[in-house]
Amino acid sequence: MEGVKDVVLPFTLFKKGKVRDVFEFEDKLLIVSTDRISAFDFILPSIIPDKGKILNKISSFWFKLTSEKFTNHIVDHNPSGMAEFSEFKDILSGRSVLVKKLKTFPVEAIVRNYIVGSGWKSYTKSGEISGVKLPEGLVFGQKFGEPIFTPTTKAEEGHDMNITFKEMKDQIGSEYAEKIRELSISLFKEVSSIAIKKGIIIADTKFEFGMDESGDIVVCDEIFTPDSSRFWKLEDYKEGEEPPSFDKQFVRNFLLNSKWDRKSIPPPLPKNVINMTREKYLEIYKILTGENL
Repeated sequence: MEGVKDVVLPFTLFKKGKVRDVFEFEDKLLIVSTDRISAFDFILPSIIPDKGKILNKISSFWFKLTSEKFTNHIVDHNPSGMAEFSEFKDILSGRSVLVKKLKTFPVEAIVRNYIVGSGWKSYTKSGEISGVKLPEGLVFGQKFGEPIFTPTTKAEEGHDMNITFKEMKDQIGSEYAEKIRELSISLFKEVSSIAIKKGIIIADTKFEFGMDESGDIVVCDEIFTPDSSRFWKLEDYKEGEEPPSFDKQFVRNFLLNSKWDRKSIPPPLPKNVINMTREKYLEIYKILTGENL
């Protein structure tokens, strides 16, 4: 089973991320999702075949479904079908989108509806997350009465850092911050209500936003994928516990149980870890979209 680790195209490389290779095309950007996988801020030497296609197709599914209410950056969901890219169809098909080039905001817009992960750690220390004061006595995995907005910095390398909403306003301006918070919570509620009918809880998610040439705030990057969201099966949810999630936990578990020092190049992944991770991504893809890859 093959996959795509690196993308070579005769266009200017705009950015090489942990998963996506982004190229300039005229006044737009061509985003290609590879099968790279990262953990603990390292890109692993192994790849997960089809992961890039799954991420791209899930994100595209949600962008299409929410586009009437929430403006997004997509110009073409299938650039491999365009004449300009026909000779690169094999590499682009299923794993690429053509998007507007935006002025992006240097923050991650995080929406949480359950208290787990780093949010739980912050709550147990200070009773709050990113400056949002929470009620006393919350239980691990408990659902909030309403989703909360907890922004972070957007680090090019290393970890994103929690910031308060006031710090976000100071950084990008009150008007933009208020609008991004409003859009984030509305979009989260919209998609959560769809996902729950498919038997999936979205515990938390992250968005990125940019500004287009008209000054409108536009949702960009990816939305509601296993790399940007914590998905649980409704049937597995029990307060006080964290259900299995549809992400790279098999990869994390292998690395945590290995002798890797988290400072050097990570070890290759065993076949069974690669296969189990791929199956998790395929499973959530089918549940959310109703399609096979």
